[in-house]
Amino acid sequence: MKVTITGGCGRFGAVVLSRLTAQGHELHVLDRQAPKSTLPGGATFEQSDLMDAAWLRNRFAGQDAVVHLAAIPHPLLDPPEHVYANNTVGSYNVLIAAAEAGVRKVCQASSINAIGGAWSRVARYDYFPVDEAHPTYNEDAYSLSKWVAEAQADSVARMHSEMTITSLRLHGLAPGPRVEHHDAVLMDVPAEHRFRIVNHLWAYVNIESAAHAVELSLQAQWRGHQAFFIVAPRTIFNPEIASAALAFQHYPTAALRAPLDGNTGFYDCAKAERLLGWVHHE
Repeated sequence: MKVTITGGCGRFGAVVLSRLTAQGHELHVLDRQAPKSTLPGGATFEQSDLMDAAWLRNRFAGQDAVVHLAAIPHPLLDPPEHVYANNTVGSYNVLIAAAEAGVRKVCQASSINAIGGAWSRVARYDYFPVDEAHPTYNEDAYSLSKWVAEAQADSVARMHSEMTITSLRLHGLAPGPRVEHHDAVLMDVPAEHRFRIVNHLWAYVNIESAAHAVELSLQAQWRGHQAFFIVAPRTIFNPEIASAALAFQHYPTAALRAPLDGNTGFYDCAKAERLLGWVHHE
């Protein structure tokens, strides 16, 4: 396939690029930043501005798929209005330019924070494990931008019913095998940041496994737009730190819809397994 990757020079973009290159895809990278080294597999590069939809439409012509990873990745380093405008307009321009250029498959990086989480003052969860039907309680510009980007994908998919659009709700991209922790490790985290670990439910995803979800999205045969949680099935803790106890301590009003035995994770990724064939690998 001919695939364009926005944000392909970023940390996750580089892993996705390497994986898709290994699968024999012909890749073109769009990014604000030039690559620090030669791109693998003969991939080409072009400096880009995602605020220009007409420019994007020309770049997407003749492509089979677009992987949209470019975004401001959290709300702390930029003014909120900048984060929101960059992420939502960039996503919309990619989606509509791809549709108008005849691209049939788009995969965009969303976030578990689309429903609120790490950046909320106090995260709210109605039930565990959390699935894609859970309502959003987002508060900050970044989380809101990811929720809106998914709504934009719904809209574009309704107008262009031949498209397959995937939003991957990624979480804490971690390199290498999972490291199991005792809860004492949290004492090494500054107090002003410790609440975020609770807010995002002690979760993570292996970065290579997340890149595999991107690969699988390009093979999907269904039509329309779907969002998927892409999260490891375990928490960052070892099994002695019981997930059920964490839920009771920090979220006593959340209903338990399934047992949280041992260090079972708080996100339900069954939809990703059913529609993408994705399961987490370390």
